[in-house]
Amino acid sequence: MEPSGMQINYTSSLDGVTPERLQGFFVGWPNPPSPATHLEILRGSDEVVLAIDERSGDVVGFITATTDRVISAFIPHLEVLPKFQGNGIGSELVRRMLRKLERFYSIDLMCDPDVQPFYERLGLRPYSGMVMRRFENQSGQRPQA
Repeated sequence: MEPSGMQINYTSSLDGVTPERLQGFFVGWPNPPSPATHLEILRGSDEVVLAIDERSGDVVGFITATTDRVISAFIPHLEVLPKFQGNGIGSELVRRMLRKLERFYSIDLMCDPDVQPFYERLGLRPYSGMVMRRFENQSGQRPQA
């Protein structure tokens, strides 16, 4: 639930989204993407839903998905800025993304055990999987040739 006075608009459009509107994300990442790289991530995703603070015009939350456009989708990113957390924004972003992906057979995401209950409330179930993480590439910056 959004506190009184807070108006959040949800959109899949990147119109008007600039790196300046993408400040403060990737909290706790040792090598986070820059806001410019964050915008590239959004542009490169098959599906995006943004939560935008109507007063400031800033993006305060986002979720992305990549797909094979046939049967499978993967949700790599869901994030809400810390000062906006606890207001239902993350839940609404997931609900909207799941509606966008409802035609797919499999919708996968990887998360830490402490957030599994959050996703379970939204209809996802724990499963096992395998991952590889190359933390030297975490910022999204490509090494200079």
